[in-house]
Amino acid sequence: MRVQTSSRAEIVRAFESTCQRLSASDNRGFKQEFEELKNVGKDLSTKAADLEANKEKNRYPYILPYDHCRVRLSIQNSYLNSDYINANFVPGGGSERDFICTQGPMRDTIGDFWRMVWEQNVKIIVMVTALRHRDLVLCDEYWSLQPGTVYHGPFQVTTMARKQGPNYFISTINLRQRDSPTDRIITHYHYPSWPDRGVPKDPSSLCTFTDHVRQHLEAIPHLGPAVVHCSAGVGRSGTFVTLLWLMQLCVRGIRPDVRAAVADLRLHRMWMVQNLEQYIFVHQCLLYWLSGGKSSCFTHTEYTNREVRKRNRHHRRKHPSDQPPSALQQMLQPGKILRRLLPS
Repeated sequence: MRVQTSSRAEIVRAFESTCQRLSASDNRGFKQEFEELKNVGKDLSTKAADLEANKEKNRYPYILPYDHCRVRLSIQNSYLNSDYINANFVPGGGSERDFICTQGPMRDTIGDFWRMVWEQNVKIIVMVTALRHRDLVLCDEYWSLQPGTVYHGPFQVTTMARKQGPNYFISTINLRQRDSPTDRIITHYHYPSWPDRGVPKDPSSLCTFTDHVRQHLEAIPHLGPAVVHCSAGVGRSGTFVTLLWLMQLCVRGIRPDVRAAVADLRLHRMWMVQNLEQYIFVHQCLLYWLSGGKSSCFTHTEYTNREVRKRNRHHRRKHPSDQPPSALQQMLQPGKILRRLLPS
């Protein structure tokens, strides 16, 4: 099927028009779209996650992987439930399995996490959470923050180098399995400043980070999915994957549909893009990125509801670069699967 493509300028103009419509009357359109998504995927089963043997492998008891697309590990020592990990394959710019969204590894599941990375031939890991928030552990430390080696089960995990970008870190990891003559090189992207259940302070930082990952993904052979995780693997992870996916569409000249993308993701993992603030922020980031970081006629307050403005007024800076640029038009019907409209 031939897909109609548009110029970047056309996408920007259409996008801005739609965002203007959705943000009118105190974000009435955004609220309506997000409300319509609340039941997507709710009827899908989570039988494996509900098994007594697997309950302790879930960081949060109410965030579970759907059975139909859960990542299955190899069976260990004939123990049937050793194939379980709280992770789902989710779609992206090309297939049903472009990404794996998972929870932040726990102390007892770090070995399973690295087993998943090894078995799925993962080359890129994206972490969009801090390890801790005050006294709350959001994710256990599963790699060495400094150059050095740690061991998890049969895996030797060696941080070879770690460099800092603007608001994020990039580590090069050598992964080796005991008794295996081969090793793997993994790139680990860490964006620690994204608050739990919230959004970053401004779109520019996340857009820079996401576009860096996008370009890396497009530069390497697609041998395996990229792993994306936060703490629960739904809110921030879903927001990141949605933004990256829509960037990939825009680069190919395809007008994206945020609602359709989120709906499709929620058919693969529950609660992807967890709240209204994150849903609006996807639009804001995409607008900012499409217009090359230029400000638009919309101020940041026009894209956030009154409750969000009140909660974040202490840490959001009023600066032209923080303003979301142009907007997106819903060209694609929400019921269609975006990845199937991509040109081969």
